[in-house]
Amino acid sequence: MSLKHCLLAASVAVMWGLNFLAIDFSLEQFPPFFLVVLRFAVLAIPALLFVPKPDVKLRWIVGYGMGFGLLQFLFLYWAMAAGMPAGLASLVLQASGPFTVLLGMTVLRERVRGSQMAFLIVAMAGLGVVGWQRLDSSASFLPFLLTLAGGLGWAIGNICNRQAHSVEPVKFTMWMSVVPPVPMLFLALVVEGPDTIGQSLTTLMTPTGWLGLAGLAYTVVIATILGSGIWSWLMSRNPAGVVAPFSMLVPIVGMSAAWFVLGETVSLGEMCGAVLVIVGVLGAGMRAAKGPKVLAEVVPTDVEDVAEVPAGTRW
Repeated sequence: MSLKHCLLAASVAVMWGLNFLAIDFSLEQFPPFFLVVLRFAVLAIPALLFVPKPDVKLRWIVGYGMGFGLLQFLFLYWAMAAGMPAGLASLVLQASGPFTVLLGMTVLRERVRGSQMAFLIVAMAGLGVVGWQRLDSSASFLPFLLTLAGGLGWAIGNICNRQAHSVEPVKFTMWMSVVPPVPMLFLALVVEGPDTIGQSLTTLMTPTGWLGLAGLAYTVVIATILGSGIWSWLMSRNPAGVVAPFSMLVPIVGMSAAWFVLGETVSLGEMCGAVLVIVGVLGAGMRAAKGPKVLAEVVPTDVEDVAEVPAGTRW
């Protein structure tokens, strides 16, 4: 993974980390399941009307939409509405990283370098330290499990994303958004009811309503279109287990923003855990980046060299 790709992955982590504040603001106005509907409906409608279908198999669009879209945000929004703090949610959701590595190894037969795995374990230890510091006082067991389920949904989406090999990440992200709205609307009507949904729509002109709309706009434009588009582009060009660990930077941004804006406190132990996460993620990324450099040295650079490569060789 090149330095450029590492920087892009880190920028997505910043976008997604700040998104937890946006979600928190939106949940003050909208019920969680209906918020998922809104998040993806505002993308699905223009996608169906104006965006050509990306050149990928339909099953990967559906799989990405079900995993990254529906499952991840159904459980995440449910968890946050049930009391999961924004900062802690940004941390626990990053279980998607090891989930993706595990699925990549078992489903896609991807190899993980030993040194890369060591750094990944360091990052996971950092997440464990932060989670241990916050779990007892900041969240009940059910919201914690719901957020973990959201991380698994994200990992499933990552694998489908990787298999799609899309060269049109924005189109792919837009069309992925077509999958969640209908089943989520049905679930919202059954669980939350028309009255609750209607009240959230008729009070949009209040200060809480404006904040909710601003949070929704950030989630749609920055976190979903821009962030997920870049993430899809990276996943299509790198092994899933190499890109996914960068998601561990999200809780550093999310917890810092939650402390600054929402007043969520960060202890010394949490700061130590955050340092371990940063070291582990950056170390795993740098170790993974050495593979392409070595490969580039042996790839033929002219026509005569290409002619000497055996026909069955795969680079």
